[in-house]
Amino acid sequence: MHSSDDRHARAGWRARGLGRGLGRGVGRAASSTARASARTGRFAAAKVHAYTHSGGAGESGLARLTELHGSHTAGDTVMTLALAGTLFFNPQTAQARSGVATFLLLTMVPFVLVAPLIGPLLDRFSHGRRWAIGTTLAVRAFLCWVLADAISTDSTWLFPAALGCLVASRAYTITRAAAVPRLLPPGTTLVKANSRVSMAGVVGAVVGGALGGLAMLAGPAWALRVAFAVFVFATVQAIRLPARVDSSAGELSIDDTVPIRVGAGRDALTVDSLGPIGRFRRRKQAIPWPVMHALWSTGGTRVLTGFLILFLAFLAKEHPIDGIRGEVVLALVAVAIGVGNGLGSVLGNVVRDQRPERIAMVSVLAATLCCIATGIWYGVWTLVLLGFVQGLSAQLSKLCFDALVQRDVPENVRTSVFAWSETMLQVLWVLGGALGIVLPLNPYIGFPVCAAVLLWTVVMAARQRRRPEPTAPPRARPA
Repeated sequence: MHSSDDRHARAGWRARGLGRGLGRGVGRAASSTARASARTGRFAAAKVHAYTHSGGAGESGLARLTELHGSHTAGDTVMTLALAGTLFFNPQTAQARSGVATFLLLTMVPFVLVAPLIGPLLDRFSHGRRWAIGTTLAVRAFLCWVLADAISTDSTWLFPAALGCLVASRAYTITRAAAVPRLLPPGTTLVKANSRVSMAGVVGAVVGGALGGLAMLAGPAWALRVAFAVFVFATVQAIRLPARVDSSAGELSIDDTVPIRVGAGRDALTVDSLGPIGRFRRRKQAIPWPVMHALWSTGGTRVLTGFLILFLAFLAKEHPIDGIRGEVVLALVAVAIGVGNGLGSVLGNVVRDQRPERIAMVSVLAATLCCIATGIWYGVWTLVLLGFVQGLSAQLSKLCFDALVQRDVPENVRTSVFAWSETMLQVLWVLGGALGIVLPLNPYIGFPVCAAVLLWTVVMAARQRRRPEPTAPPRARPA
């Protein structure tokens, strides 16, 4: 009897000893993992800090803008992951595409009407540019919180809030584009600066994808709350941008630089008419043709971006490819776009030694050919190829445009040109998005129609070669 009790006691002691040993082992493993993760995090943070602050970017303030863009892209990625399953892959949503289209158009149409006013408004009130950038981020933080509640309660605010986030994202892009020229370190080109900012966006998308994927384990509402936190952090980053962002010393608006010439030859009259039409005509005349040529080429890639995002979101659900789920198809295309965008950022510095206007034209032509090929041979691999070419061409053409602005546009009007040009590019993005929601969900119709619109931008770019050079150097309008 006693021997049996002793055996049970010894077995209990061994079990408790084994449990304590196992607990200590798990604890040591967890501590080692935590220390390794902390070391990895500190190493990655140090590398990111060294990259963003290199070349004088820390002193000029460009590093802060670069880090801000990374946070913005991370927040956008988390938000997109949260909304992907809620808006675009819900069967009821796919069946009610007309309702989604109505909400989208009601949001985009006001943006198209207001967008041309954003650039001039920022030029007139340039001392609040940091707050303008911060406002676009704060609005998205608020709307993400609204979306999280709307998903949980099945509220009717779901679509308006989601599309409000879309418009705020477009407004951020416009305000950020105007801030980059003000923060250039000595000896750094616009191409190199924007390549650095774009690479930060790629890194931000990867980090956002990881955060969003983990948060999605708890549900889309929690992913949107994570996006809310990221956008709040980015809002603080925007407010902490250096005061140089708000400085407009020595700058002119492109609208106020060149008078309008009526007629030709020696008898041409010079007038300086006011109003929106006069400003638009002066702007067109003041910008050199290579810059306008690259602007239209870049605009073609923006049309494809807007079209591909919205058209494919519905198409992948309605017309599965080889039994592959729509979420998987979209993920493959998104990865291809990210790879192409990253490669375009790496190759961007090459445009300084080539003919940027030619590279921009080749980029949009390559995107057009891939769009046509996708319409003929619709499949996973053509979509992946189209996504890769779209990401590559969009980034290359934009960097070509940056190179031409630095080469051909006087420094005192570059900020104005960037604000105005980014506004026009966003309007073309809206045009592509509108095509994506009004065209039939038929790849053999949608992609060829988009290719035709891209060809229209190619024709508009080619026409810029016939434009005369600016008639006068930039000057300030008399008071």
